[in-house]
This record gives sequence, structure tokens and C-alpha cells, in this order.
Amino acid sequence: MSAPPVSPEALPWYRQAARLVPRDVVLKSIGIPLFIAVFFAAYFHVLNNPAYPVTVMPVTWLDRLIGFEPMALSLYVSLWVYVSLPPAFLASRRELYLYSLAMAGTCLTGLIIFYFWPTIVPAADIDWSLYPGVDFLKNMDAAGNACPSLHVATAAFSGFWMHHLLRRFGAPPWACLANALWGVGIVYSTVATRQHVAVDMWAGLLLGTVTAWLSLRHVVRTRADQHRPYLAA
Repeated sequence: MSAPPVSPEALPWYRQAARLVPRDVVLKSIGIPLFIAVFFAAYFHVLNNPAYPVTVMPVTWLDRLIGFEPMALSLYVSLWVYVSLPPAFLASRRELYLYSLAMAGTCLTGLIIFYFWPTIVPAADIDWSLYPGVDFLKNMDAAGNACPSLHVATAAFSGFWMHHLLRRFGAPPWACLANALWGVGIVYSTVATRQHVAVDMWAGLLLGTVTAWLSLRHVVRTRADQHRPYLAA
């Protein structure tokens, strides 16, 4: 007699997560980079075509407390890995579509704000040529589209979703802490690289938190009467 199949819930949390990565892999592998490409096209269009005069964002005590740190660049660019993780671990197309719509809503909200209220960070008294990596970032992504920081908003959105998924898998506290620290590091990097000021950061946190809460509230409500079918083979 063959052994009975192992219940998915009995698997270690990392094996539960790994089982979901191949699911809808073609849709995920095409959809994620396509989404990013469309976002950047819209982002740079709004950046280069502001509808109204540009507002210079104020510097606060927190900006003076957080010094310029070129090593934070690696955390800053790691956002593109971070935002790709939650959709990789979604099991159903319904959740994948919901996540995509909520993320698109987050970005669209920011772009609408940028269009009607264009903002820019104040010029920093730094010789960027001394920091080639940050200088490249400054040349690629101008100081506009500042508030709210979509870098922070998408990091917060992804962080809350990733925390939700880790708890769903029964991940240990250290995994949830690592996720939180990564997200906080990305938020910190936006100010440390002088891509944003603290006001942009707080506005981005508010935007990402609200859209994550609304979307996750819908997910929890939808799944309330279901019995964890996302782990079915």
C-alpha cells in the first residue's frame, strides 16, 4: 500500500511557498516585467510633462538626522526584487489579479498626484560625481515626482502583502522580521540617497499602507469561508 499523501499544511513553510512559485509561472514572469515597463513609461511621461509649476519639498529635522549614505543605493534598487516576491507566492489567478489591480491603483494614485501637483526634492549640496552609482541613479531618475514617494508606497504595499503570505504559510517570526527589516531598509534608502525627503516618505507610507489594507481586507473577507485551497496540489 502506498503511503497517504502529506497534507500541504504539514509541510514546512518554505516548502509551502516553493510549491506556489511554478503556479501560473508564465503569467507571472510576463506580467511582472510588463507591469514595471508600463509603469516606468507613465512615470517618465508625467515627470517630463508637468501640468503645473513644480513645488520644492521642504527639508525637515528627520532629513537632517538621516545623513547621506551612498551604500544605501543597494537597498534602494533592491525594491525591484522586493515587489516581485508577493506575486510569486500567490496561488490563484483571482488573488493575482486582485494584487495587480491594487498595486496598479497605488501607482495610478501617485501618478495622478504627480500630474496635478508636481513636486521636486531640493538640490543637495553634494558632488554626485564622487559617488558614481548614486550619480547614475540621479541621471536616470530626476528629482521630480517626489511626493508621495512611490518607491516607499510600493515597498510598504509589498511588505504588508508579504507579511500576510508569510503568516499564511506559518513562517517563523525571524522570516517576518527579515521581511520587515528589508522593507524598512528600502524606505530608509529613499532619504539616505537623497532621492526623497522625509515628507515624501511619510506620504508614500500612508499611500502604500492604505491600499495594502484595503486589498488585504478584501482577501481575508473572500477567503473566510474557504479551507486553504491555495495549497492544493
